Amino acid sequence: MRKPTIVGVSGASGTPYAAAVLRGLIDAGESIDLVVSRAARLTILDETGHAFRDAHWKDDLTTWLGRDLGGADIVHWPAGDLAAGPSSGSYPARGMVVVPASTAACAGIAIGLSKDLLQRAAEVHLKERRRVVVVPRETPVTRSHLEHLIALHDAGAVVLPASPGFYGAGASASAQQLIDFVAGKILDALGVEHTLFRRWTGELGAR
Repeated sequence: MRKPTIVGVSGASGTPYAAAVLRGLIDAGESIDLVVSRAARLTILDETGHAFRDAHWKDDLTTWLGRDLGGADIVHWPAGDLAAGPSSGSYPARGMVVVPASTAACAGIAIGLSKDLLQRAAEVHLKERRRVVVVPRETPVTRSHLEHLIALHDAGAVVLPASPGFYGAGASASAQQLIDFVAGKILDALGVEHTLFRRWTGELGAR
């Protein structure tokens, strides 16, 4: 039975994190269900200069990720399709990540708003006690933001802020290395093997 990882991309800044996670899942041979919110399409266009359209999603995803999708097992669901597979608890999936997770998406998931497929799929995962990882990038945060994140934590989600570590490459780390560090932590939380960063060995200065 196909059991994909559902990747929800919301409208927060940080779409390179989503791209890195998608590349990592493809490299690991994982099945992927992709949901890109309406706001995220604007952010992708703003941050990359590339459009993401339902009718041309394969071509647009190839351009966004900067690589041929090859035989990758990817299903795309329009964000407005609330009758889509991931909207039901009977739909098999191994977990879900919302990356980046806007404060609006976090709030909607936390209170069960289900305004679009991304929020509905995440809510379904929480009620079915499946793995959910939310990756907020907003800073600073208000009390209401923190309360929604606590509610998600208490509901069983992993709250994984987009906070890169520097020990893998030091002060000379490139932007892509910092992005890959966060993507690697996300894949760790999803239980997916990867080689996106150098793991801590306990030896200071080791490279």
